[in-house]
Amino acid sequence: MVFRGTITDAPDFDPAADAETLYNAMKGIGSDKEAILDLVTSRSNAQRQEVIEAYKCSFGKDLIEDLKYELTGKFERLIVSLMRTPAQHDAKEIHDAIKGAGTNERCLIEVMASRNNNQIHGMVEAYKDAYGGDIEEDVIADTSGHFKKMLVVLLQGTRDGSGVVDADLVEQDAQDLYAAGEEQWGTEEAKFIMILGNRSVTHLRMVFDAYEKIAECSIEDSIKSELSGDFERLMLAVVQCIRSVPMFYAKRLYRSMKGLGTADNTLIRIMISRSEIDMLDIRECFRLKYEKSLYNMIKDDTSGDYKRTLLNLCGGDDDLAGEFFPEAAQIAYKMWETSSMTKVQLRPTVRPASNFDPAADAQALRKAMKGFGTDEDAIIDIVAQRSNAQRQEIRQTFKSLLGRDLMKDLKSELSKNLERLIIGLMLTPAEFDAKMMKKAMEGAGTDEHALIEILVTRSNEEIHAMNAAYQDAYKRSLEEAIQSDTSGHFCRILVSLVQGAREEGPADIEKANEDAQELADACNAESDDMEMKFMSILCTRSFPHLRRVFQEFVKCSNKDIEQIIKKELSGDVKNAFYAIVCSVKNKPSYFADRLYKAMKGLGTDDRALIRIMVSRSEIDLFNIRKDFKETHDVSLHEFIQVETMLGDTSGDYRKTLLTLCGGED
Repeated sequence: MVFRGTITDAPDFDPAADAETLYNAMKGIGSDKEAILDLVTSRSNAQRQEVIEAYKCSFGKDLIEDLKYELTGKFERLIVSLMRTPAQHDAKEIHDAIKGAGTNERCLIEVMASRNNNQIHGMVEAYKDAYGGDIEEDVIADTSGHFKKMLVVLLQGTRDGSGVVDADLVEQDAQDLYAAGEEQWGTEEAKFIMILGNRSVTHLRMVFDAYEKIAECSIEDSIKSELSGDFERLMLAVVQCIRSVPMFYAKRLYRSMKGLGTADNTLIRIMISRSEIDMLDIRECFRLKYEKSLYNMIKDDTSGDYKRTLLNLCGGDDDLAGEFFPEAAQIAYKMWETSSMTKVQLRPTVRPASNFDPAADAQALRKAMKGFGTDEDAIIDIVAQRSNAQRQEIRQTFKSLLGRDLMKDLKSELSKNLERLIIGLMLTPAEFDAKMMKKAMEGAGTDEHALIEILVTRSNEEIHAMNAAYQDAYKRSLEEAIQSDTSGHFCRILVSLVQGAREEGPADIEKANEDAQELADACNAESDDMEMKFMSILCTRSFPHLRRVFQEFVKCSNKDIEQIIKKELSGDVKNAFYAIVCSVKNKPSYFADRLYKAMKGLGTDDRALIRIMVSRSEIDLFNIRKDFKETHDVSLHEFIQVETMLGDTSGDYRKTLLTLCGGED
């Protein structure tokens, strides 16, 4: 196995000299933290164990106890943890996770899902030595159900390590998993536990590929739909580790640092446990996934000696790096391959109401707006719980029965964001898109992100309907409006997209290889030529075809298309191409990211929030919710609830958004 760590054996190592250096650093008043961290992070774990022995021999003292006494806070936890053996460190993490008030299930999941057989066996022995108990018994006492059963299976450390793959067994396991989940009512959890807990890594990767062909969805999607709670999270972690341990850890590290506050225990645990195994691959996967180096994220999110120690473990900044490490190139290729194979079942959150009576709804809406004051709750309950087609019937019936324009009445009775949201829901999808395009271009400044989002994510049919609605509403073509409000290559990209002429159908394998090579060649061309070549392919080919193009691009260039776009292009052109790539890879994930950016930080981009919630509620908002939770570790429902609270004193705007959201995950 190739070494992919960042911490290696120090040359000319002298444990007695190191012990004396540490003793002097802690002698007297105060301590030389810089000397401590520089020494500890420049020695391998095996060398640190020799230093511990030499320290006791030379000074008759316990080095770890002295470090605990001299250091404090997160820095102390990090340095002391580095001094333990990997097995001792894992054992302590598990012990801390299950003892005391509450259980840290996420720690249990991370450690159990990612360790190999030898690491599990070492941890079990270290736990017994340190705590005098049996780790399996303690885990059983502190967990329950299928979650407990899978943890016990993993604790045996008996995963097949032969590397021999039986093609017949691969097909049988794929069929068994499908029969245990997607094919029946309820789920036969025992089958998932047996197969995912015991088969070899190589075997399971082939099983996952075979499963996707049978189920027409990924094993991850099936687990999300069939399982729940900690058991679901554990099984997903096992699958992610089977696919790629470095990518699993890259995601864990990102979640530990994003948002308010840092999950320092997670950050410390991962940086220590992987520094001598695969930190280089984790770094590259982190950059691939989040377009930012792990080094810079740690630098931005931590401080002081704690930060310096973590950066030493990280080992370097990848933001200026060009090509992939082998592991990341393989992962990037596999990600696009999985994206091209997986057929996602899009699920809305708003469906047609049963026993629908447009006349009764029209009368109820009139009553809610009649007289002094407005019954916002009644309006929300009707509008947000009818399909768009049903809302159009209500509009027509309102005028037929009452001789009034429902839209004008709603505008008169409602205000601010609630009015914008309710009116948006009452428009047809084409009318709404046309209005959003108009809003993005009117007044001072242009909302380029809105223009990109709409044109990149709509089908040809939706774009044609939007063009017609724009012409009807504003007596001008949408193409003319774009040309007068934008310029240069960005304008040409938008004009290309607004034609609604993207090819449709599956990938043409031979043509995809040619397109991939042309994109790779264009990366070495002048900026203008590169942008034109990218536009000619990214704006015209079908999404299934582009998935194959981007997959082959990795093979042609040893780079990922997202990375190239971010590095070589700039401004609105970069944002447009990047949005196309993200939509091609996973459209619900693209919208989940847009929603997160609309709400995070100071202030909410309500126009973006309304636009996405309205336009996706009858298409794929349920899928967006799932991706939001997986990426940001918080449900969309909860995020909306918290982030819209400040600007929405009445709560009606928030209530409508939450109704569209459709539930808590």
